[in-house]
Amino acid sequence: MPTNLPTIDCQVHAYERNRPERPWRAVLAGPDEVTGDDMVAAMDAVGVDGALLISPFTIYGFDAGYVLEVYEQHPDRFGLIKPFDPHSPTVADEVAEWTARPGVVGARIMLSFADYDVNDAGLDEILAAGARAGVPVNVLCSGKLPLFRELARRHPNTQLVIDHVGLAQPFHPPPPAAPFADLDNVLSLAEFEHVAIKISGACTLSREPFPYADIWQPLGRIFEAYGFERCMWGTDWTRAVNLLTYEQGVEAFRVAEQLSDAERAALMGGTLQRIYNWSPAAGG
Repeated sequence: MPTNLPTIDCQVHAYERNRPERPWRAVLAGPDEVTGDDMVAAMDAVGVDGALLISPFTIYGFDAGYVLEVYEQHPDRFGLIKPFDPHSPTVADEVAEWTARPGVVGARIMLSFADYDVNDAGLDEILAAGARAGVPVNVLCSGKLPLFRELARRHPNTQLVIDHVGLAQPFHPPPPAAPFADLDNVLSLAEFEHVAIKISGACTLSREPFPYADIWQPLGRIFEAYGFERCMWGTDWTRAVNLLTYEQGVEAFRVAEQLSDAERAALMGGTLQRIYNWSPAAGG
């Protein structure tokens, strides 16, 4: 694989200050606002070429209005993803409408944020709609890996992406005492060839300072199980802001001696380009 690929962050968030015209539904850990311009400036400062911009569920729920505004201002930098409500009676049509928009690269399901059941028809409808549209469906599934397994089994034609290493990640220090306790369940999902995994927010699981040496042994097991052709690096900025800087989240992977140049190129952009069929240079 060529090593001169663009650097692409697989998960960032942007949002504007809480205001009556677009009120927050809850408070997200992080600054009072991180606008699209702020996110681009942070990326430019450390040489990140593009990112997948995820509409922040905690702040905006299922409304992606703000990330659509950001895309209008920076169409060459962001691919867009939004969460969907499996309980909506029109969710399949909503996914179809969303994925027809310029700049859209995927959909998202928030399994970890609600008590969904394996028989919830809306989950299947979102996954089937993703397959019809030819876009990946990202799934926040920490603590819900058995449910994710069943959905993966039922939808072999849908490109699924596990969010945030499949593990619960902190919003504030310190990290959990055993942050990789559920790793074996994460590794077992690699048996499904249509499942990829975001190595996003991984630095927040470290109990050591930069460059977070203690995360590399468990991450190495993930790379071995999935292969670098199914692993994608990301910072999960701004959720991680209370634990490290954006620069640290980027540089930890650039300086890692555990990665060859080809592995780093795949992890930090190459694999994402193929799975999402998107490149910042192409503007979506």
